[in-house]
Amino acid sequence: MVRKAGLFGFITNLLLAVLKAIAGVVGNSAALLADAIESTADVISSFLLFIGLRFAQKPPDEDHPYGHGRLEPLITFFIVLMLLLSAAFITWQAIIDLKKPQDPPAAWTIAVLVGIIVWKESVYRYMVAKARKIGSAVLRAEAWHHRSDALTSVTACIGIALAVFLGKGFEYADEWAALFAAGVIAFNAYRILTPAFREMMDENQYHELVIHIHEISDKVEGVENIEKCYVRKIGMYYQVDLHARVQGELSVREGHHIAHRLKDAIVEANPVIRNVHIHVEPVD
Repeated sequence: MVRKAGLFGFITNLLLAVLKAIAGVVGNSAALLADAIESTADVISSFLLFIGLRFAQKPPDEDHPYGHGRLEPLITFFIVLMLLLSAAFITWQAIIDLKKPQDPPAAWTIAVLVGIIVWKESVYRYMVAKARKIGSAVLRAEAWHHRSDALTSVTACIGIALAVFLGKGFEYADEWAALFAAGVIAFNAYRILTPAFREMMDENQYHELVIHIHEISDKVEGVENIEKCYVRKIGMYYQVDLHARVQGELSVREGHHIAHRLKDAIVEANPVIRNVHIHVEPVD
């Protein structure tokens, strides 16, 4: 599912990057060309997303007992890097263009951008729904990539409209729109980076899942309570480490069976949990 969404995003970005570049050159729009540059970065990141997820979704093996999910935040970091490089290049080009005499862009470029905005927002909503369904950080990053592309297209559209309809004195509105678009891209890069960084650092941020695990343990026969419970996210799946407390007079075999019942109950209730490591302790 994730790879199909990644391939769909790659094809979308490739077609729109070509369309924006042609429209920007022919229609004399710096903002549209800036948008094309941002879409070109999207093409590269979408390609890496599609290729990288092939490896990130591989099951655990002897060399990678926890799977290959850590590749997901690494891909996300690269997407963020591409966004920041795009923002820097757009800013640099816009500053240069502000120092040159400018003619207003062609009016028809507004229609092109309106169509692009509607399409990219639709792609964003499709991908963010998929990301929420399967809990994929990298797909969420790719979804926001499409949203940032739609936002830069909105600012480009506003800049072009000001330059076209207000005429003399507003020739540089197109360039200012490109600068604003660069700021939007940089801000979205920060939004994407934060959750991926937290995931990479195993930050304690899954409080609702921990509460749910405690509720499940209360229903498992033999488990008195849970002393500790830690959750980490690896790719699209979760790893749980917990200390289950049982009656001290039980045999090792009995404690082992209780731990297995608890593990099965947790995994059955939460398919996104791939591994549960349980340490059994006496309640006294």
